[in-house]
Amino acid sequence: MAGQPIFILKEGSKRTRGRDAQSNNIMAAKAVAEAVRTTLGPKGMDKMLVDSMGDVVITNDGATILKEMDIEHPAAKMVVEVAKTQDDEVGDGTTSAAVVAGELLKKAEDLIEQEIHPTIIASGYRLAAEKAVEVLNSLAMYVDMSNRDLLVSIAETAMTGKGAEASKRLLSEIAVDAVTSVVDTNGKKTVDRENISVIKKVGGRVEDSELIQGMIIDKERIHSNMPEKVKDAKLLLLNSAIELKDTEVDAEISITSPDQLQSFLDQEEQMLKKIVQKVIGSGANVVFCQKGIEDLAQHYLAKAGIFAIRRVKKSDMEKLARATGGKLITNLDEVTSEDLGYAGLVEEKKVGGDNMTFVTGCNNPKAVTILLRGGTEHVVDSIDSALEDALRVVGVAIEDEKLVAGGGSPEVEVALRLQEYAATLEGREQLAVKAYAEALEVIPRTLAENAGLDPIDMLMELRSQHEKGMKTAGLNVYEGKVVDMWKEFVVEPLRVKTQVINAATESAVMILRIDDIIASTRAAPGPEEMGGMPPGMGGMPGMGGMPGMGGMPPGMM
Repeated sequence: MAGQPIFILKEGSKRTRGRDAQSNNIMAAKAVAEAVRTTLGPKGMDKMLVDSMGDVVITNDGATILKEMDIEHPAAKMVVEVAKTQDDEVGDGTTSAAVVAGELLKKAEDLIEQEIHPTIIASGYRLAAEKAVEVLNSLAMYVDMSNRDLLVSIAETAMTGKGAEASKRLLSEIAVDAVTSVVDTNGKKTVDRENISVIKKVGGRVEDSELIQGMIIDKERIHSNMPEKVKDAKLLLLNSAIELKDTEVDAEISITSPDQLQSFLDQEEQMLKKIVQKVIGSGANVVFCQKGIEDLAQHYLAKAGIFAIRRVKKSDMEKLARATGGKLITNLDEVTSEDLGYAGLVEEKKVGGDNMTFVTGCNNPKAVTILLRGGTEHVVDSIDSALEDALRVVGVAIEDEKLVAGGGSPEVEVALRLQEYAATLEGREQLAVKAYAEALEVIPRTLAENAGLDPIDMLMELRSQHEKGMKTAGLNVYEGKVVDMWKEFVVEPLRVKTQVINAATESAVMILRIDDIIASTRAAPGPEEMGGMPPGMGGMPGMGGMPGMGGMPPGMM
């Protein structure tokens, strides 16, 4: 019994321990960071992703790329989560977050090889992250919602390097106007992205995209006799059906003569007429109904000159209420003129071959719509992705009212301040803080590499400018020079940078602390799961022939 091995894991389970586990995880995380690194910055390239169904996505958005790549490795999935969190929180900086997380792990690997314990590296990284956020806050400048030019610059910075770059000025202005329209100022400014609808229609040019101060509903009027255009529209937003209600319990009506049938049908008609009369009596000349409208009711509404749409999505109904100032009505008996919404114009237009309803000219709408146009589906999708980033960062800038310069300048400044901070620390954490500072420089280095510039020369130039006190010096990748990013109007919300630091640090620390990976493999499927018969069922045993039946038993002749 002395040499008997003891198995505590299921057969087929795989266990990796110690240095091997750490290097495996770090390799996987670095591979993910490398995959998106070439997309960073104004000169970043796009990736084409084809899924198993043959659908094509062309993008240089870090979060989209990592989401579309079917990643298996558990540590690599953590880096994907970093980009996803960045996307959910801020909407921009997803590639930076993944690249910084990968670089932090790469630097940590060097320290582990120098026999520095991972927990010391982790505590050093946490100290560095706190200090980095503090430095970033000291660099931040104030931005007010009324400073439209600066907000447009933020949107342009977010769109640079994406597919929409050719018409980024127009799209940035649309994004800023859309976001400033839907700001809620209840003590603190908040922006709900849900109040901005984006409708994509293939056809036309990108320059044909426009902001509608109101709503576009992807539906047409229900009856051809209804007016196509209604000026000074009073909108009734109804979330109950304009049709006859069925009884709750099963009921049968016995009709014995044709007269009774006729009066029954007449009664139904009268009931519908009464419902429509209530709509007309409310003073509304446009009806948006969340549920169905009976054919006969459509006829009466058309006769009264009322524009009606049925089966409008609940989310669209809520946005219509915000845009027009109307209330969602459930019971027609209690409608008053105060419950109606107002729009200067409601009309049906043909866009890209489809009829759509435009609700425009609303007084101070709190929900708006952006109509995006483009030559092909992929162009429209890529513009939509760029616009999404712009909308999110403008919203974040209005909420936080703080900006930092772009172009790699905050990273270089934070790296220099961290090097100084590291010198004040005692113990081995000092090395981890230094490594953290070096890791942050991956952003300006990658910007330079992607632009075909010499990364070492550019980094030296950036450092020397920052040492001279030019805190906003960043990299102009078009000219290959170090310039003042404020004067170039390359600005980003502070939250984009602080979120990159926090998310990348937390993820790197989590991966560093793992020293044992136990992976249980799925057992091979048994024959029952494979849809085959259990063993021994191929044929009936011993039934090849019947024993002793070759001839008839004696006495049976």
